[in-house]
Amino acid sequence: MNRLLTLTALIETATGLALMGMPSVVVRLLFGAEISGASIPLSRVAGCSLLSLGIACWPPRDPAGKRVSALVAMLTYNLLVTFYLLYVGLGGEWVGTLLWPAVALHGILSLLLVRQWRQGRLGQ
Repeated sequence: MNRLLTLTALIETATGLALMGMPSVVVRLLFGAEISGASIPLSRVAGCSLLSLGIACWPPRDPAGKRVSALVAMLTYNLLVTFYLLYVGLGGEWVGTLLWPAVALHGILSLLLVRQWRQGRLGQ
C-alpha cells in the first residue's frame, strides 16, 4: 500500500510540476490539442493542485506525520496560488472581477496556515 501511494504521489507531483512549468506541452502530450489564453494560467493553478495532492499523499514517517503532510500540502497550494495569481494580476493581461479577492483569500489562508504550522512546530 505504501509503495503504491508513494508511486501515485510521485506521478501527481511530477505532473503538477510539469503543468506549472510547461502547461502547453503537457496538454499537447495528454490531449493532442493546443491551449491558449486563460487556459494557460488555469492549467498552472491545476498544476499547483496536483503538486499539493502529491505532498498530501506522501507517506508519513510516523503516524502523527499524516496531519502535518495535509497541512503542508494545503499551505503549499495556497502559497503557490497566492503568488501565481498575484503575478498574473500584476501582469494585467488576465484580471477578472474575482482575481484580486482570490489573491486576498489565498493570502489570508496562507497566513493562517503558516500560523497553524508554526504553532504545531513550537508545540512539539
